[in-house]
Amino acid sequence: MGTKGTSGAKSSGGAKSGHGISRRGLLIGAAVTAAGTALLAREQLEHAWWRLPGVEKPRKPGEVDFARAQWIAASSANWRRADRPDDYTIDRVVIHVTQGSYQSAVKVFQDPGHGAAAHYVVRKDGHVTQMIRELDVAFHAGNRSYNERSVGIEHEGFVDRPQDFTAAMYGASARLTAAICGRYGIPADREHIVGHVEVPGTDHTDPGKHWDWDRYLKLVRAADKR
Repeated sequence: MGTKGTSGAKSSGGAKSGHGISRRGLLIGAAVTAAGTALLAREQLEHAWWRLPGVEKPRKPGEVDFARAQWIAASSANWRRADRPDDYTIDRVVIHVTQGSYQSAVKVFQDPGHGAAAHYVVRKDGHVTQMIRELDVAFHAGNRSYNERSVGIEHEGFVDRPQDFTAAMYGASARLTAAICGRYGIPADREHIVGHVEVPGTDHTDPGKHWDWDRYLKLVRAADKR
């Protein structure tokens, strides 16, 4: 057990309070608290730059981050404006499977009542559609932290149909993932390129057991060297 301080006792640090805390200590503690509060406020401000009057980062309608992609906008209800990677570090790519057709995925991502969307959708024939800018936070992973740190890629098909994962799809998706990894310095490995099933707290199983991770990562690494 510690000893209690004596009211009015002196020390080299100045007068102490009844709990043995010097005035200098109180001042230092207050300064640390103020600094912490200021840091938190600054971080919150950085993550909400678009709320400031007269502040708007330049954006061009229909602009894509991947040159081979077609732009089709998702509903603004299915993503959140951000300024990644300045406000949130991007260090993951999350692989999804639509459990349906390409058309159905695009349709639901345009539906404001759906509540979710990925940045990209890759069709069986290799066509790539971008629906959300990479600088924005897409609601695709079911985990806020992963949404903020990742880019989500949907793939047309069903998890229990290996024939849906065509060579054209693997190739196009691998080129897309390699470009994303190159932009943000993401290692092309299984720690940083993950399936939706691996996101903490998720109840999804995609991309499923038929997704060929060895083949996919080889294609990503080969595309990254071009």
